[in-house]
Amino acid sequence: MSLSKESVLEALRIVRMPGGGDPVSRDLIRALAVESGVVRFVLEGAPEAELAAAKPAIEAAVRALAGVESLTVVVPSGPAKGMGAGPKIGQHPTPQAGPQGVAGVRHIIAVGSGKGGVGKSTVSSNLAVALARAGKRVGLLDADIYGPSQPRMMGVQQRPASPDGKTILPLRAHGVTLMSIGLMLKEDEAVIWRGPMLMGALQQMLGQVAWDHYGPLDVLIIDLPPGTGDIQLTLCQKTRLDGAIVVSTPQDVALLDARKALDMFRRLETPVIGLIENMSSYVCPNCGHEAHLFGHGGVGAEAVKLGLPYLGELPLDLEVRLAGDAGTPVAAGEGPAAAGYRAIAEKLIAAGAV
Repeated sequence: MSLSKESVLEALRIVRMPGGGDPVSRDLIRALAVESGVVRFVLEGAPEAELAAAKPAIEAAVRALAGVESLTVVVPSGPAKGMGAGPKIGQHPTPQAGPQGVAGVRHIIAVGSGKGGVGKSTVSSNLAVALARAGKRVGLLDADIYGPSQPRMMGVQQRPASPDGKTILPLRAHGVTLMSIGLMLKEDEAVIWRGPMLMGALQQMLGQVAWDHYGPLDVLIIDLPPGTGDIQLTLCQKTRLDGAIVVSTPQDVALLDARKALDMFRRLETPVIGLIENMSSYVCPNCGHEAHLFGHGGVGAEAVKLGLPYLGELPLDLEVRLAGDAGTPVAAGEGPAAAGYRAIAEKLIAAGAV
């Protein structure tokens, strides 16, 4: 039998869980992905101690299958989303006298894009992990209130705690200190807020989160929503930003919107410390042919035209998508995709931006 989701599930049905039954019949296997010899899934839905005890046997059963080249099994910690007591996010902003820094944070860098779908959140999470692996103390704030994706990409589900009902203790994953509105909600729960509520939530996540809970940070990466709206305006006007990174694909339509993001940062007097071309190329895993599905070199040319730093290009890679879906960013491992993020992190460090 060739390697497939069905063959993986069949192998897992023979594994006995400490609490009885098997992980398949108990619906403990979530987000299973099987592609090109790479197997990834999340193991959840039972007490953490039971899942941890069963994990070695589960991994052994999958690795015994023919064709398995790589296996990642993620066991999230803490209760499921939307459960337990904790601080409430979402209120009207409080008055503030001018831009302020964030306690315990040395540098603050926003990652933005003119439009959605260019991989900005993927770049944010992987860049944060790459910087952490380079020895920097890194925080990651998911400021995409309407579409928070960092909890899934970073493999975190635990609801943040609050010792006093006001201070919010961030979580930690892959060496990165993390906070997201998605950690305060059920996974399929929509945020239906007008602008003032958005601005208040951002203010809370910057000011009430104890970003130095695990120690002072060298840099806080802020994953912005797409576009040039309330969140971007509030962040640039109310926070002392060291700079912004703009992510775009090389195609003309994406570049049109990327230019709007660049113009926004210019008008808000936020320095742009670099541009990144994402989905720059695709290499066929079967024949090795390189194709440029969205064009190539457009972002680099734009950087030269505007006199801005070009941080590099990142490929369209299946491994990046699988890693993000499984909660272990590809930058946490090795290989060509991880090397691309490592190179960008090294450029930022060499430039003194971090």
